Amino acid sequence: MGVVGQSLLPPEHERLTSGWEPDVPEDDTLVRQAVLVHASWAITLARKIGRPWRDEGAWAGGRVGDRGALTNWVVLTRPTKYLDAVLAEVAALFPPHVPYLLVSPWPTPDLRELGLGLVGHPPLMLRMPDTSAGPPSNVEVREVEDDDGLAVAERVLVEGYPLPELEPLHPGVVYGPGLLDGTTRVWVAWDDGTPVATAAAHLHAGVTLVEGVAALAGARGKGAGAAVAWAATTCDPARPAVLIASDDGRPVYERLGFLPVERWTVWMQPGASPGD
Repeated sequence: MGVVGQSLLPPEHERLTSGWEPDVPEDDTLVRQAVLVHASWAITLARKIGRPWRDEGAWAGGRVGDRGALTNWVVLTRPTKYLDAVLAEVAALFPPHVPYLLVSPWPTPDLRELGLGLVGHPPLMLRMPDTSAGPPSNVEVREVEDDDGLAVAERVLVEGYPLPELEPLHPGVVYGPGLLDGTTRVWVAWDDGTPVATAAAHLHAGVTLVEGVAALAGARGKGAGAAVAWAATTCDPARPAVLIASDDGRPVYERLGFLPVERWTVWMQPGASPGD
């Protein structure tokens, strides 16, 4: 046993890795890929509409707007013991009156004393590539090809999610011109000529992130949301797909072949008017 135990030890000159150092390959693990694609999504949304964003190594985030936390994401990209220092950096991008979500793939200390509120512990879900048939649907799914189509998708997203804090909506508040650059794709489901659901796919780090899934209230029960989510999930058949689900939405994604991998932690800076 002593010999076997010693053989398991790495050579003294070999550096041990946690799997989260900057030089670790993006595809080292599927969880690492999921972290990096979420960080890329947060940055891309802001960058494409000319809004502030930052990638600081330990975290990445984009400030899409000043009114809605669900469009402002900060993603921790490696474990850190110095979360208070990270939040001090984040404050330069998100002052106290601007809401944002802090997404951590790892458990965190209680951050309420630092002004954040706990949203919850949503499941990270994963679907490996396969040849399954898509879900039945009574709607037509079309991929968005231009800025006019993006404006339609954005309207469905705001009304269907819903995101009332973004009203009145001006085109380009979330989905900016140039978003459809090949790494991000968007779909809209149509029912009798009316747009009723939307979903987006963001490709980065070897995986597909499914985001922005929303359906108008009148379209629910027709499979519209599942149809656009399926289009996003399978847009690159060779890539695994990942997403963060709510517990209510989890059964929908399980029916599409997604499996829960682990739970992440989400905090929110609620924001307030600058005069408060």
